[in-house]
Amino acid sequence: MSLIDTRTPDPKKFINGATGDWEVIIGMEVHAQVVSNSKLFSGASAEYGGAPNAHVSLVDAAMPGMLPVINEECIKQAVRTGLGLKAEINLKSVFDRKNYFYPDLPQGYQISQFKQPIVGEGTVILDMPGETVEVGIERLHLEQDAGKSIHDQHPTMSFVDLNRSGVALMEIVSKPDLRCSDEAKAYLTKLRTILRYLGTCDGNMDEGSMRADINVSVRKPGGEFGTRCEIKNVNSIRFAGQAIEYEARRQIGIIEDGGTIDQETRLFDPREGVTRSMRSKEEAHDYRYFPDPDLLPLEFTQAFVDELASALPELPDDKKARFIADYGVTPYDAMVLTLEQSSADFFEKVAKGRDAKLAANWMTNDFFARLNKDGKDIASSPMSAEQLGEIVDLIADKTISGKIAKDLFEIVWTEGGSPKEVVEARGMKQVTDTGAIETAVDAVIAANPDKVEQAKAKPTLAGWFVGQVMKQTGGKANPQAVNEIVKAKLGIE
Repeated sequence: MSLIDTRTPDPKKFINGATGDWEVIIGMEVHAQVVSNSKLFSGASAEYGGAPNAHVSLVDAAMPGMLPVINEECIKQAVRTGLGLKAEINLKSVFDRKNYFYPDLPQGYQISQFKQPIVGEGTVILDMPGETVEVGIERLHLEQDAGKSIHDQHPTMSFVDLNRSGVALMEIVSKPDLRCSDEAKAYLTKLRTILRYLGTCDGNMDEGSMRADINVSVRKPGGEFGTRCEIKNVNSIRFAGQAIEYEARRQIGIIEDGGTIDQETRLFDPREGVTRSMRSKEEAHDYRYFPDPDLLPLEFTQAFVDELASALPELPDDKKARFIADYGVTPYDAMVLTLEQSSADFFEKVAKGRDAKLAANWMTNDFFARLNKDGKDIASSPMSAEQLGEIVDLIADKTISGKIAKDLFEIVWTEGGSPKEVVEARGMKQVTDTGAIETAVDAVIAANPDKVEQAKAKPTLAGWFVGQVMKQTGGKANPQAVNEIVKAKLGIE
């Protein structure tokens, strides 16, 4: 990871210590499992799960004489990802052997890339409150995953499951451009969104298909970079934030007590919310990299890259910009709506030919809140885009009020049916007849003469009368009409 400082210190992100302010420096190495049917160098299935050792070929088991063969689809997925990160694509790259003790990788080394990766420098843009943060990508390289050691099945022995051994990983290395845990969480979220849009990684951190090694160091604002510690295999965006907060304060405490930071690899314990020392940190030379003699350098043409580029989907930043321009939604709503491809597609179905701002408001508030409450995603939503669109239409043409719309939303969510038909069948139409509204207003005024005098002295109390009329009409009266009639009857502006 390069150590070039690209950002001006921001006091809002400093951590206050006993001796003053400190700045945290964060870099990420994200391991993203490539979406492919088979592994990087063998024809064995790359599918998640399965009985232990059910997805293992002779190559994965490192049987004598077995040679790796590069999976072309994995190469295409890495190039697509590089293009999605606006990164340089290297037409020639080399696979190296990384020598290290892997108890669950039978070869005894990992096939990875070192000096000549498949993807070079790129960029990820973060939409943070009040600012846009540009995070540099240093490189993306391909490598094979290790297997899994299982320690809780026997009192004296460990078992090894090689299903994951040889599965293709993209290691995406950021520059040390992140300055707080919120930025780090936003970076992981945005990177996962890009990968999912591209279809190159499913981003399921709970299954281990995306996990982060987080490099954390601290320094006095604007000073020299400090000694970094690496927190390995963090598999949750929330845990990433917690791990950074703890580790930064741990390092600050040590330095302020007169100690020094040892460069080491640490693990995060989510139950205790602490990081624990794992081993001293290796440097690149410790791995004794050298080109894998069983694999020729990987070379492809610019035409190959151009063909992949021409078939890329619309990516989150481009889609966000289009939503703002075409639908007139706020930048924040556009960001929320484009976090997932499924959400963006759903919104476009709801908004087409309708009041898009109103559609965005209902999606980002009531709809997403209800999905979250029920633990559902877009695919399992009991309400279709067409149904939500009908509710938006009914609000827009003033058939129903906002309050009635919330009741209608609940009915359609739990019982289904056409919103228009539900409104007709249950008599939920908004009362727009000014005569009927005037009658209700007169009744409330007649029953509360003391409030009338108070409202004339303090016009904001007109809102109380509006509330009483809405209650009396079961929320069916048009709120705007009620407000105007109440003010006219009370003789206030």
